[in-house]
Amino acid sequence: MKVEITVNGEPTSADVEPRQLLAHYLRETVGLKATNIGCDTTSCGACTVLLDGDAVKSCTVLSVQADQQSVTTMEGLDGASEGRPEHPVTAAFRSEHGLQCGFCTPGMVMSAVSLISHDDDLDERKVREGLEGNLCRCTGYHNIVRAVLVAAGKDPDAAQKAEAESDALRTAPAFSRGEAGA
Repeated sequence: MKVEITVNGEPTSADVEPRQLLAHYLRETVGLKATNIGCDTTSCGACTVLLDGDAVKSCTVLSVQADQQSVTTMEGLDGASEGRPEHPVTAAFRSEHGLQCGFCTPGMVMSAVSLISHDDDLDERKVREGLEGNLCRCTGYHNIVRAVLVAAGKDPDAAQKAEAESDALRTAPAFSRGEAGA
């Protein structure tokens, strides 16, 4: 079956088996290796790409389902070799140390790009919920969450301080909150 898929802004086409997964199309047909296959069961998120701007796990999408659509992979974000600046999400992952081994990073980054583009009011809780479908065995997520908040233009330290102050006020004795006592 013939498919035509725009990948990272470039038109691609190929004859594919009807059951071929998009992840395999990207890796084997197009030759883009950043889309990692970690589980083939939608559990890990390492294969996450953007399909017409929405994050999808490419191990659950058939190539024929992506026909006539646009796919963006990790390789499509950065264009330093083409004179384009580094993408804000990849820059934040680098500056905030949001990666270690790098296996989950492409999927995390693609999920973060989608999350940021769909929510103008991100906070730590929303980022953690938005990344629930992506597993990382190395980092513990703290720096990944920080990186997403930085890329979204949010100050992760200010958010943590506000949350800590709110918690402190809730648990403080009434007299320290300025409430009149009997």
